[in-house]
Amino acid sequence: MNPLINNSGDTNKLFPVFLKLENLPVLIVGGGTIALEKLTAILENSPQTEIRLVAITISEVIKNLAVNLPNIQLTEKSFSIDELNGVTIVIVAINDPIESQRIRDLAKQNGKLVNVADKPDMCDFYLSSIVKKGNLKIAISTNGKSPTIAKRLKEVFLELLPDELEGVLNNMQQIRNKLSGDFSSKVRKLNSITKTLVRKHDDLES
Repeated sequence: MNPLINNSGDTNKLFPVFLKLENLPVLIVGGGTIALEKLTAILENSPQTEIRLVAITISEVIKNLAVNLPNIQLTEKSFSIDELNGVTIVIVAINDPIESQRIRDLAKQNGKLVNVADKPDMCDFYLSSIVKKGNLKIAISTNGKSPTIAKRLKEVFLELLPDELEGVLNNMQQIRNKLSGDFSSKVRKLNSITKTLVRKHDDLES
């Protein structure tokens, strides 16, 4: 057996990936608090994403949020299968298990990636807790078991990671662009540089 492959049932088998969401149109079904949470998460991370939000009733908070954002289209009506046209990702954020299941099934039949709020077994993906420091972004997953723990870990990382990281990242990009040699040689040089940075940080902390 390949030692890198863990087939144990008690492990997180989600594949971590960062999507260029601004190239993947999103449909949100729902107009309440949960829909607002999903909408806000998308806008905070990929603000130019094309978003279509459909619900029988859309909250004033969502309307006010979207009023000056041309990439968000709001429609107050019940969901119909036509809403799936032209979108890649579907997020279902309604408090109706039967209708959520129906929308999820229709979306899957049409080849869409689906997230159903608070229904891990019906999801193709989860929206992670996100730690963001400039260009550094860390996604935290508990495999759907405890969003609360993920949020607490987010708070810890935000406190621990220094704001100066953005400057470090910019400097490292400049160094990388100036390095010569093949890929392996560049990796070795960058590893050496970053080890030095870590040692300097440890010295300052001691």
